[in-house]
Amino acid sequence: MPAVDKLLLEEALQDSPQTRSLLSVFEEDAGTLTDYTNQLLQAMQRVYGAQNEMCLATQQLSKQLLAYEKQNFALGKGDEEVISTLHYFSKVVDELNVLHTELAKQLADTMVLPIVQFREKDLTEVSTLKDLFGLASSEHDLSMAKYSRLPKKKENEKVKSEVVREVAAARRKQHLSSLQYYCALNALQHRKRVAMMEPMLGFAHGQINFFKKGAEMFSKSMDSFLSSVADMAQSIQAELEAEAEKMRVSQQELLSVDESVYTPDADVAAPQINRTLIQKAGYLNLRNKTGLVTTTWERLYFFTQGGNLMCQPRGAVAGGLIQDLDNCSVMAVDCEDRRYCFQITTPNGKSGIILQAESRKENEEWICAVNNISRQIYLTDNPEAVAIKLNETALQAVTPITSFRKKQESPCPSQTLENSEMQNDDTVPKATASAPEAGELIAPGTPIQFDIVLPATEFLDQNRGSRRTNPFGETEDDTFPEAEDSLLQQMFLVRFLGSMAVKTDHTTEVIYEAMRQVLAARAIHNIFRMTESHLMVTSQALRLIDPQTQVSRANFELNSVTQFAAHQENKRLVGFVVRLPESTGGESLSTYVFESNSEGEKICYAINLGKEIIEVQKRSKKTHLEAHIDK
Repeated sequence: MPAVDKLLLEEALQDSPQTRSLLSVFEEDAGTLTDYTNQLLQAMQRVYGAQNEMCLATQQLSKQLLAYEKQNFALGKGDEEVISTLHYFSKVVDELNVLHTELAKQLADTMVLPIVQFREKDLTEVSTLKDLFGLASSEHDLSMAKYSRLPKKKENEKVKSEVVREVAAARRKQHLSSLQYYCALNALQHRKRVAMMEPMLGFAHGQINFFKKGAEMFSKSMDSFLSSVADMAQSIQAELEAEAEKMRVSQQELLSVDESVYTPDADVAAPQINRTLIQKAGYLNLRNKTGLVTTTWERLYFFTQGGNLMCQPRGAVAGGLIQDLDNCSVMAVDCEDRRYCFQITTPNGKSGIILQAESRKENEEWICAVNNISRQIYLTDNPEAVAIKLNETALQAVTPITSFRKKQESPCPSQTLENSEMQNDDTVPKATASAPEAGELIAPGTPIQFDIVLPATEFLDQNRGSRRTNPFGETEDDTFPEAEDSLLQQMFLVRFLGSMAVKTDHTTEVIYEAMRQVLAARAIHNIFRMTESHLMVTSQALRLIDPQTQVSRANFELNSVTQFAAHQENKRLVGFVVRLPESTGGESLSTYVFESNSEGEKICYAINLGKEIIEVQKRSKKTHLEAHIDK
């Protein structure tokens, strides 16, 4: 079958079925062309939209490249070269943005506009003529039907002539519309070829123009710049690979450690504890009271800074002050059935904070560090050496000693009172000229009591098999002299370190030896818990009072205190010897060692003042009695 090129205009008036059949082929072709043109226009509009978006994107890219300099990176090392390079790239992107803008305009004028005009002009014209041709055909069919129903009577000539004129007009109208319609369909076959090629010509010319101008812009100078940037990027990449290799090796070394590093309490039996720390940092659990009986625990990062304990929550920029550690006390405590808890108490005796460490080692190192800091070691010229010296002093009793170095005479007041052998009340016996051996002061193997509740002579009393008397001088009815009637009343905050039975009270050396053995025993056995009390010194007695309940824990008659002295190096250590009668008729001697928030010499001075008041009262009574006898 030969190809159909066009509709014959000569057959438009006849409007035969063959012509109508051929017309339907052209109409189907026009409908297909309309659908395809719509799809092609959508694709071209998408290209144009992408080009517009490219213009906006390059504009925003240029701004972002310039904004790098204003970011104020915290780690900005080596950014100068990057900033200058990005500035140059921003300038290049701006020039490219001009080219992209021109390309977008060319695409709009030479690609999108022609296809839009083809659709709106040619295809719309064909659709409109099709509708007009259909209306004209319908009117012609109606007039012909009316003409066919005319009667044969002559008296209806007027009606016939009107119908004939109507048919002629309808046929002329149909003929005109069909001719216009056929012409438009025939012309469409040529216009569609142009309409398909013209937009692509505009697209190709626009792209070629874009690339030509781009080639002119990126000259040899640009090539050299890009080469230098590529070399810089390669050098940075080489540095990155070298650093990555170092980090990989370090990571393998760190991961090759023993599994005990990850276990919180791996060496619980015998941990290696550093007792000379003057600073410490790590995570601890902080106890917070949320109600009368309810508490919560919060895991926070703690660190020491000078004499302060700082806390820094996770995510915070800097830490905040939690506790001033100067002259504070620290001790292990039992808290809510949790392990490894310790409490830091303020110098005025108020309850401080309670913290929990994750292991025994961490717990004891924190206690040692806080204890060292509270002594203000960090203010010395060589705090590490001072801490080591104090630790060595505490560990001197690890091996037995055969001689005792004589201590220098203490500047604090110390007394040796023997009630049965005193010849003059105003005379204080002097220390022995030669330093006694340690065995002459304290019997080897003498047990040490670290709890204030249990007396130091309990071991001796149990071996004797007799009824033990209270070594604190307390009566069974728990009554004490009232402090309000005393001429002297001074209060000191102390912590009980330990007590032990001694063999003599003729020299203050027995107190120094007891201090050494108590501190050494605490260091050897890792005992950090200390009972905190208020020591009230009156002219009648020494009383230990619970700081919370105000209940008396112990009472020592001042007449029974035969020796008292403060440590000559650690000024906060103080001790005294108490002589008490036993039920067997003999007497027991016990030394009690305390740590004070203030200087021990102040406590010794208060005790000495109390004893002087007692002596003055005795002389006053004696004078009054002699005057009464004379009368």
